[in-house]
Amino acid sequence: MEVKIGTCSWNYDSWVGLVYDRTERTAAEYLRQYCQKYRTVEIDSWFYKIPDRKEAVNYKSMVDSDFRFTCKVSNLITLTHLRNKTNDRNPDFLSIELFKRYLDAVEPLIDRIDGIMFEFEYLNKQKMSGIEEFVNLMNDFMQKTPSGIPLAVEVRNKNYLTAKYFELLNAYGLIHVFSEKQYMPSVWSVYEQFQDYIQNASIIRLLGDDRKEIEELTKEKWDRIVKPKDGLRQVIGMINYMKNNGLKVTVNVNNHYEGSSPKTITRILEGLV
Repeated sequence: MEVKIGTCSWNYDSWVGLVYDRTERTAAEYLRQYCQKYRTVEIDSWFYKIPDRKEAVNYKSMVDSDFRFTCKVSNLITLTHLRNKTNDRNPDFLSIELFKRYLDAVEPLIDRIDGIMFEFEYLNKQKMSGIEEFVNLMNDFMQKTPSGIPLAVEVRNKNYLTAKYFELLNAYGLIHVFSEKQYMPSVWSVYEQFQDYIQNASIIRLLGDDRKEIEELTKEKWDRIVKPKDGLRQVIGMINYMKNNGLKVTVNVNNHYEGSSPKTITRILEGLV
């Protein structure tokens, strides 16, 4: 089965010479060059807004018909509380009306999307009582969502990674997002424990640890590896195992993982069999 490897976002002038042969004015123009090297990319910017439908049309026009996207649903939908106002609940948390607005905006690109990801923040006890409440809320939400859309879920509380959580995903055909990041267990240890629940497709996001540290080391010039991850070998082994067992695997690599997404992807490709 197919493995697609790409980056988390792509609009970086410091990738000229690695991915791009020239500087472009806009993210969309960079995408035209990007798709000559990689077959998938994550649209990160839609996490911060309901996207403009024209933006989705523009992105689609820049790539060929085999190119694929993952994208994050707007955090207007996934935040339990209003940002910077921890005591004020977000009235649009898991709002089906707002989600339908999001879907309408991305509709021109929907046939190219492998996963619309619900990235939930770290849900502490002040924001969510626990996995039971989370499952109940997601059950209510999923019963109202349109069918036939590839939806994925990323949780950032390790205590939520339970059989009950994975049973929820399987009940609605949701894709689990394996998130390799600070304060979360390694993606391969999660896969070893719950691999029997992983059906058909998976998304792996390599996000990294201390973002501030990496930014200081790179000076936000993302053209070299500054902090190589010893655990990448296990991630590559996990990808190989999933692929060889018939899973469709999408890997999104963040610059903050090792300092340069393109350089990390080269390391991954060298280890795939």
